[in-house]
Amino acid sequence: MKQEPTEHEPTAGVTAPVIIVGAGHSGVAVAAGLRARGWEGGILLLEAEKETPYERPPLSKELLKEGAPDESAVLRKEKFYEDKRIDRFRGITAESIDRKGATVLLSDGSRHAYHRLVIATGSRARPLTVPGAELAGVQSLRTRDDALELKRLLVRGARVAIIGAGYIGLEVAAAAAAKGCEVTVLEFQDRVMSRVTSEPVSRHFERLHEQHGVRFIFGAAVTAIEGDERAECVVTADGTAVRADVVLAGIGVLPNQELAAEAGLECRDGILVDGDGRTSDPAIYATGDVTRFTSPIDGASQRLECIQNAQAQADRVAAHITGQHAAVPEIPWFWTVQHGVRLQTAGVRHPEDDVIVRGVPADGRFSVVYLRAGRLAAVDTIAGLTDFRPARKLIAQGARIDPTLAADPGIPLTDAIPTDANPTDPNPADADPVTARI
Repeated sequence: MKQEPTEHEPTAGVTAPVIIVGAGHSGVAVAAGLRARGWEGGILLLEAEKETPYERPPLSKELLKEGAPDESAVLRKEKFYEDKRIDRFRGITAESIDRKGATVLLSDGSRHAYHRLVIATGSRARPLTVPGAELAGVQSLRTRDDALELKRLLVRGARVAIIGAGYIGLEVAAAAAAKGCEVTVLEFQDRVMSRVTSEPVSRHFERLHEQHGVRFIFGAAVTAIEGDERAECVVTADGTAVRADVVLAGIGVLPNQELAAEAGLECRDGILVDGDGRTSDPAIYATGDVTRFTSPIDGASQRLECIQNAQAQADRVAAHITGQHAAVPEIPWFWTVQHGVRLQTAGVRHPEDDVIVRGVPADGRFSVVYLRAGRLAAVDTIAGLTDFRPARKLIAQGARIDPTLAADPGIPLTDAIPTDANPTDPNPADADPVTARI
């Protein structure tokens, strides 16, 4: 997505504020970034929830643990918003955008002019649409209220059925098993985390969960949730019925792009933005989970659902609005913790990448590197970070890697570069759409 450069107006003389729609990681980071970069004009942050903006990754991790406090860590303390003169409308959303008049209509009926508008509306849990999905006990997990209700339901002896073996589903499975629940994970694919990692990593985490009493059913197409007033069982296409008191739908997310789409901004499974976070309207930016952009690493069209990308995009938006230079984009990275074992990923794996295992998975600590046309494209590290930092640098460099050397865990990745490699060779472009999730 290309645009002509726009002139940046100085703060002096700007009467309308920068309005930020959404108070998740990216929206708050834009507000903080504007002030850090010297923006003296108004900033208005619209918060759909009425509480202080909070961290979301702990919702499926720490908050569900036995004895954990119900409060999630806040992104910034209240005093920060006061000191930085960031105005906040709580429990208020944007209903529509008048691009010609540069105004936004809010859910309380008021209309506000903007100097620049930033859409940071994030994503929502993909809804379960089978019969019985509305029964009590059927949950999704996206907000703190969702997490607190799930925490209340995860009691010793409860039968928990989790639909979807992605990060969220498996993190909840680990938390439920630790609380003494009877846990069954139903996954349509033939292995866990199939969209984001390779088979060696999937099988390692399957065994880990099974060791903690979690049962898996693969190739499971859920067709109904049955019960009178509450969920009692999950039914699959082959007639299998899994008894359940609690059902979690962990089947992915959808970008909250409706506000942008209705305003005529370009969207395609996410709001299309350029490298500075600009939409097809140069006065409107978008940032975080709701965006789709072209990767500067490999040219892929991608939507990244991770904290690192949310913060990096926010920095670029704040920089562009204030007419400053942003930092060079980081290689995207993601993490999950299941049964105390941390999986950390750098880069975005493609299914056709060559897979090289470094170490012995049975030992519980290993890495997997992914090569694309001979270059390092991504890395998974399990229960150790020895390869993580060097891999991020090599991915950014588009470094060629010798597969034989890379397969030897005793050889540092930085020493696995062929002696005849030309570091100036361009990176291969890949235009296939990619969606990566934390």
